[in-house]
Amino acid sequence: MRTWIKFCGTTSLADAEASIAAGADAVGFVFTPSKRQVTTEQVRVITQHLPEEIEKIGVFCDETVENILATVIVAGLTGAQLHGNEPAGDIARLAEERRGDRRFCITKTVLIKDSFRDELQRVLSEVRPPHRVLLDSGSGSGKTFAWDAVQELVRGSAAHVIVAGGLTPGNVGDAIKTFLPWGVDVASGVEIQAGQKDPQKLKAFVDAVRKAENKNG
Repeated sequence: MRTWIKFCGTTSLADAEASIAAGADAVGFVFTPSKRQVTTEQVRVITQHLPEEIEKIGVFCDETVENILATVIVAGLTGAQLHGNEPAGDIARLAEERRGDRRFCITKTVLIKDSFRDELQRVLSEVRPPHRVLLDSGSGSGKTFAWDAVQELVRGSAAHVIVAGGLTPGNVGDAIKTFLPWGVDVASGVEIQAGQKDPQKLKAFVDAVRKAENKNG
């Protein structure tokens, strides 16, 4: 299975293009307070230059559905990642509002903490569950979570599960081997500094993913 790859925390057109050149399937833009936070206008300028087939995903935290939708339209996004404690029903509302856009995907982040199994079950049991679930150790933490506590849950899931949190070119191969995830997501692990991507690390990350896939295949 080919693993989907997203490079998140994109802040410039140059970094977006470097991510695509390295082999990314998606680039992510952070609209919540962060060292990598961007504005709607900044992203609009970037996305209009990117290939149509590349996913452009906005990361939001406890934002209203109305504001998310407005940002999606103006910034030219193809997906929204909900990274906070959004009210039950927000996913369904977003899906309903964007029902005419077949490409639009909703991702819900579940943080790996004591109650994560209950939270994951709640998310997946919603009337309209998200298209994808992202497992992370924390907002921009750059740290991995306890992989062994989650391994069987991910391997046995029929959902599109994305693994994030502390991934680097050096450990993403092990993550692929451990989880066989639908996708992987990285920000700090491929940067020179916060908000600036390293083209060599981007390529090394993709190469490591594809190498691990070949071994698993």
